[in-house]
Amino acid sequence: MSLTLLIAIITTGISIYAWKKDGLLYKLVLNPYQVQKKNEYYRFITSGFVHADYIHLIFNMLSFLSFGFAIEHLYNQQYPEHGGLLFLFLYLSGIVISDIPSYLKNRNNTRYNSLGASGGVSTIIFASIISYPLEGVGVIIFVLPGFLFAALYIFYSAYLSKNSGDNINHDAHLYGGLYGIVISLFLDPSLAFSFVKAVGTFNPFDWKWVI
Repeated sequence: MSLTLLIAIITTGISIYAWKKDGLLYKLVLNPYQVQKKNEYYRFITSGFVHADYIHLIFNMLSFLSFGFAIEHLYNQQYPEHGGLLFLFLYLSGIVISDIPSYLKNRNNTRYNSLGASGGVSTIIFASIISYPLEGVGVIIFVLPGFLFAALYIFYSAYLSKNSGDNINHDAHLYGGLYGIVISLFLDPSLAFSFVKAVGTFNPFDWKWVI
């Protein structure tokens, strides 16, 4: 079974189970104060496997599935012996790395909680976009080139980070995306050149904007 599909199934199962099990959701979310005071570092990982509600879960998993298969396939081709492990590492480390800024900012805030796979998903999304900048991304009835979708994704995440009052860690979208780009360029520096070249050849008049 594809790792992308397996991760999506596991995440969905844990999220739904946590909603039904009293007190479990709180034990799994990222609470920086609990991490600092009780050394509950496992929350950096477990927070990426629980979600606020069905909309949050479905959005993250559909986004993950949309981009995950491409990166998993790419890694399996480039690194036949350990492509799967590299993909898994990229996703899980993306969850952790993207949460560190929020942890440092809120480690003395007892009321701060965040949850969701946003960091890992954003890492995969941007790893895919830096590799395939002109790959079409469906958004409702529109089809956007990957690099344009990335720009809108960053803008929207920044807006929600400042204006949203939910427990979803919108900052993780930004940091996760940046991490995905950095790791991708570390693995293959030539992606920077190919990305710029691809974007430079983009012609908006030739692009099919509507599904």
